[in-house]
Amino acid sequence: MKKIIIKRITFVFIALVMAVFIPIQLNGLVHADDYDVKISALAKDVEAYQQQIANLNAQAKTLQSALALLDAEKAQIQTQIDISQAKYDKLVADIASTEKQILDNKDALGITIANLYVGDNITPVEMLFGSKNISDYMDKQEYRNSVRDQLTATIATIKDLKAQLEVQKSDVEKVLADQQSQKEYLIAKQNEQTNLLNETQGKEAAYKELSTKNNEEISRLRAQQAAANAARARNSGGNFISLPGDGTRGGYPAYWMSLPLDGTVDYWGMYTRECVSYGAFKVDQAYGNMPYWGGRGNANQWPANARAAGIKTSSVPAAGTIGVISSGTFGHVAWVESVNDDGTINISHFNIGWNGDYAEWYNLSPSFFDTYIYFGG
Repeated sequence: MKKIIIKRITFVFIALVMAVFIPIQLNGLVHADDYDVKISALAKDVEAYQQQIANLNAQAKTLQSALALLDAEKAQIQTQIDISQAKYDKLVADIASTEKQILDNKDALGITIANLYVGDNITPVEMLFGSKNISDYMDKQEYRNSVRDQLTATIATIKDLKAQLEVQKSDVEKVLADQQSQKEYLIAKQNEQTNLLNETQGKEAAYKELSTKNNEEISRLRAQQAAANAARARNSGGNFISLPGDGTRGGYPAYWMSLPLDGTVDYWGMYTRECVSYGAFKVDQAYGNMPYWGGRGNANQWPANARAAGIKTSSVPAAGTIGVISSGTFGHVAWVESVNDDGTINISHFNIGWNGDYAEWYNLSPSFFDTYIYFGG
C-alpha cells in the first residue's frame, strides 16, 4: 500500500513539474520573434551612437584643421623670431665693435695725447713756455686744435653710431618680446585645441566601444532569433528540413546577392537580401504585378498592404503565395514553392537568420505563417 502511495505522489510531482516547465518552453516559442524588439532597440542605439561618432569625428577634423593652422602660424612666428634674433645678435655685435673702435682710437692716439687734446689739461700759457718761439707755439696750437677736432669728430661719429645701434637694439628687443608673446599665445591655443581634440577623440572612442558592444549584442540576439525561428518551425509540425544554399538558385539577381545585407534598394522599394526583397522578386517573376511598397514594406505590413490593394489573403497556403509572419517588429515573409500531399509546405526565403543569406525549408507546417497572400489571384 505504501508503495502505491509513493508511486502516486511521484506521479503527481512529475505532473506538477511538467505543468510548470512546459508552458515556459511553449511561451518561448510563441514569442521567438520578440527578439526583433530587442534588436530594433539596440539598432536604434547603434544608429544614435554612429551619429555621435560622425559628429565627434567632424569636430575632431575641425580641431585637427585648427591645430594644423596653429602649427603653420607658430612656424611663421618662429621664423620671424629667428630673423629678429639674428638682427638682435648682429646689433649686439655691432655695438661691441663700435665700443672697440673707440678704444682702438684712444690707443692709436695715445692715452696721454688723447687726455691732453681732448681733456684740455695743458693751458695756452704752459704751451707758450714750452715752445721755442711764437711760430712753434702757433704750430702746436694749430696742431692741437686739428688733432682735437679730428679726435672729437671721430669719437662723436662712433658714439652716434653706437647710440643708433642702441636704439635699433631696443626696437628689436620690443619686436622680439611681441613675437615671443604671440608664440606663447599660439602655444596656449594649441594646447587648448589639443586637449579638446583628445577629449573629442576620447568621446568618439567611447561611442565606438558602445556601438561595438551593441552590434555584438545584436549579432547574439540575431543568432538566438535564428535558432528560435528554426525551433518554431520544428515544433510547428511536419518533418521540417532546412537547406541553406545559393540565392541564385531561387533566381535572385546575382548583382544583389553580391552586395552586403541592405546594400541597396530594389525595384519595389525593399532593401536587398532582405526577406521582403526576395519575396517581391518572386512575385514579380511569377506574376509581373508586384506593387511598389517602398516606405511601408516591412514584412508584417504586407497583409494590410495587400488587402488595401484588393489582393486576396488567406490562412490556407498554396504554391506561388507569400507566407507572412506578423509577429515581431518587422515580421517575415517567404515564397511558397509547393504544398505537399500531407499539407506541409516547401518554401524559399532570405534573411531568416538576420545574415542576409538564402535558405530553403521543406516539410514545414503551414501554421508557421499567420497569413498567405495570393498575388496571382
